[in-house]
Amino acid sequence: MYHNKPIIGIAGGIGSGKSFVASIFGEMGCMVISSDELVRQAYKDFNVKQTLKHWWGNLVFDPSGEVDRSAVARKIFTSPSERQRLERLLHPLANQAREHMMKQAAEDPNIVAFVWDTPLLFETGLNKLCDRVVYVEAPLEVRVQRVRDRRGWSPQELQERENLQMPLDSKRRIADDLIVNADDAVAAPAVREQVREVLSRILAGNFAPNKQPIGPALS
Repeated sequence: MYHNKPIIGIAGGIGSGKSFVASIFGEMGCMVISSDELVRQAYKDFNVKQTLKHWWGNLVFDPSGEVDRSAVARKIFTSPSERQRLERLLHPLANQAREHMMKQAAEDPNIVAFVWDTPLLFETGLNKLCDRVVYVEAPLEVRVQRVRDRRGWSPQELQERENLQMPLDSKRRIADDLIVNADDAVAAPAVREQVREVLSRILAGNFAPNKQPIGPALS
């Protein structure tokens, strides 16, 4: 709890719709903190830019002088040591920014909980700071279609990126709650109802694990 407000972490596979689920929590009075956005802001830091230029030269910058995140991703994708070095640079800045945001919002009566939309929630150990972790589940074929449509990735690219993370079955097992986000055509009403049920239980102080699907179970 942070100032008597629960911290809810969002986990799930790539393309499962974690940010979509987080946004619905936001509609219901939670403050959503996106780690992707925190990292995006960290890339604008002068010292970060200077460090990246020292490491990799101008190849990871776009013509306007901003960090080209796609170029950075290509640099670290096949190099665990470079990826870890980058994480050591960015994660402390993201953590400081997250703490600052929460401190500013701690006494706001309109905010009922904090939601951390963090792709590497388990890998960074942030799950240990959460009161509750919600796992967002979607079938592989749905996730493949989503990342193909939104990022142009092939199924192999999706698999290669997920191989760099904790196995999904481990994340699902450790998480406290399950939300099914399987069908984009009907997702909003179904997911909204699941989020409402999960959030209601958390705010009522019911922290007992509940991983039975609230929405339609996946076959």
